[in-house]
Amino acid sequence: MGLFITLDGLDASGKETQSKLLTEALRNKGYRVRELSFPMYGQKSAVPVELYLGGTLGDKPEDTNAFAASSFFSVDRYISYRTDWKKDIDDPDTIVVSNRYTTANAVHQLSKLPRDKWDDFLSWLWDFEFDRLGLPRPDVILYLEMHPDIARRLLAHRTDETGRKQDIHEKSVSHLENSYRAALYASDTLGWNRICCHREGEPRPLSDIHRDIMAVVAPHLP
Repeated sequence: MGLFITLDGLDASGKETQSKLLTEALRNKGYRVRELSFPMYGQKSAVPVELYLGGTLGDKPEDTNAFAASSFFSVDRYISYRTDWKKDIDDPDTIVVSNRYTTANAVHQLSKLPRDKWDDFLSWLWDFEFDRLGLPRPDVILYLEMHPDIARRLLAHRTDETGRKQDIHEKSVSHLENSYRAALYASDTLGWNRICCHREGEPRPLSDIHRDIMAVVAPHLP
């Protein structure tokens, strides 16, 4: 198995952009890189996720409990792993960079539960995906911390600019705020590398965030 890097964070925290910048930087250094992004929208494995996020099961995130919703995302990862990217993970010469992973359930689904259930849920999640399903564990986890007030503003701007409909996570103010608190707890509890993406109420420059990410990743590179 080669190096497996996961980036996660709230919606509009810059995960996709930073995943691509990291992938490009590693390729420029001569590494073979496979870039992943979850959910695998448009693939059969992601149908349950798309039904959930699209509001078919309820127009609020809490309409689907944390364990049920987590299983939808887990199925997407498991099927795509077995049919697609397992070969990349198994290749010792390939670095895999993933935009979201099991960590996303530790952000968006943990937030649905009362505080005294958080430790139990994180233990269940890690056991379910990594031990029971046999999905690979990331070597490096980067959490891109974006304050929910800024994330909300960026989401609104993205919607106005692209016309893309927001999913049930993105349009719920309470879910965004609860997920921010849950993510900080998960990051501290599970030892993620936290990258602060805001300063004085504004997003930090992309190049500065990328530099911080490379500083974390560099010691792990083969």
